[in-house]
Amino acid sequence: MKGIVIAARDREILDRLLESGSAMDIEDRSRMEDLAKELDRADVLPEVDPEVVTLNSRVRLKDLDSGEDVAYTLVLPSAADISEGRLSVLAPIGTAILGYRSGDVVRWKVPAGRRRIRIEEVLQPAGSSR
Repeated sequence: MKGIVIAARDREILDRLLESGSAMDIEDRSRMEDLAKELDRADVLPEVDPEVVTLNSRVRLKDLDSGEDVAYTLVLPSAADISEGRLSVLAPIGTAILGYRSGDVVRWKVPAGRRRIRIEEVLQPAGSSR
């Protein structure tokens, strides 16, 4: 499996999320376990390339199975609102794309089965020092 990179600042934030134990149900705990596994396999760097998906990145994705194009901003669960395009890092696709870069194809298990998603574009927030 191809390695991912995580900005040190994001790692600290996500570690606090995992340590908070704020997951209330089995599904949330399972998603937190998935995120923890991704973080364990990631290379943590002081800064990452702007093409890497980080927290608060705006990403444009293409579902290679359905052909659908979608755009999301990857956020912490407390800021998530899919109707406004804010995808939780604990959502299956949110966890899947974290640490990958533009052009990468990500394969991930979602409730409806396996998906293949290509990261078309990554936009970092203004003033980001990623």
